[in-house]
Amino acid sequence: MTAVTRESLAAFAVDVLLALGLSREDAEIFGGALLFSELRFHPGHGQGVRRLRRYQDRITQGLVDPRAHWELVKESPALALVDAHNGIGTVAASRAMRLAVGKAKVCGIGQVVVRNSTHYGSSAVFATQAAEAGCIGIAFTNAGPEMAPWGAREVAVGTNPWGTAAPTGLGFPAVLDIALTTAGKGMMRWHAEAGLPIPLDWALTPEGEETDDPHAAMAGALLGIGRYKGYGLAFMTDVLTGVISGGGYGLTPYADEGKMDVSHALTAIDIEWFMPLDEFRGRMDDFAAMVKSRALRPGFTEVLIPGEQEARRAARKSAEGVPLDNQVLDDLRALGAELGVGAEIVLVGPWEDPTL
Repeated sequence: MTAVTRESLAAFAVDVLLALGLSREDAEIFGGALLFSELRFHPGHGQGVRRLRRYQDRITQGLVDPRAHWELVKESPALALVDAHNGIGTVAASRAMRLAVGKAKVCGIGQVVVRNSTHYGSSAVFATQAAEAGCIGIAFTNAGPEMAPWGAREVAVGTNPWGTAAPTGLGFPAVLDIALTTAGKGMMRWHAEAGLPIPLDWALTPEGEETDDPHAAMAGALLGIGRYKGYGLAFMTDVLTGVISGGGYGLTPYADEGKMDVSHALTAIDIEWFMPLDEFRGRMDDFAAMVKSRALRPGFTEVLIPGEQEARRAARKSAEGVPLDNQVLDDLRALGAELGVGAEIVLVGPWEDPTL
């Protein structure tokens, strides 16, 4: 792996997106979200700037519209329904959360449901967007079917990620960002490339057997977190996104390459409807201290709150450089050359630390 500067990577991502036809505003929204994910998450999650090539392919093939109309279909003081018209999912969701925050500041809570959208990346992006505005943020999306319903061996629902974020006084928000499967296929590819087995609760073979072989797992169905509980949560996420919006759900999302038919639900809760924001932050800090004060299990050195590990990772990468697989780095540079992008990715040096 090679470390590159955060600033050059951010500028490069925006320039690539501009070259692909996004407006300046949308390129900065999307580029910022990709950098956010690259800083916070393990490369095996498959988020971040490595997705630029995939978006280039989809845009040039006409499978996603970089200038899609963001249509406000229906609206009340606290609610809204949006049609993304097969545009960039990250942009559609960011605009939806901005609208939800505005409604929360008036009504105490705002919710915007988006239909006819595409892959939106990390749920934490939008949940954190609300937290930065003094709200509790909640972001749900459905996805292409990869999880088997409990008791089945064939897929029926997606990983259907959740993101929730709340402000604190600790220097970072509390953020929970989880897929409702035990792991995603990105982590299975990571294990396959490293020649490592996977835990038996990650996935099934096509025949319905639990497996520790990442290659067999990628050909089969994923398993939900908490076994049947994860499936139940994923099912209800489809209800809260695709079913209620009039959009796709279950087997529909991703079934048509030219219309991904993904749906999102973005919710903001205004903290100051309940109490002053500083009081809330103080209570969050007190709660975190309670959790961290508990006696540790053997082999553990500390207790973390949700989002703390990711905040540390982002701070380290911002200071020391963002590690990229050399293959990903080479492909990004090739993409920039193909598009005539002027911004260059500035190298820091080899990334020797195996911890990411």
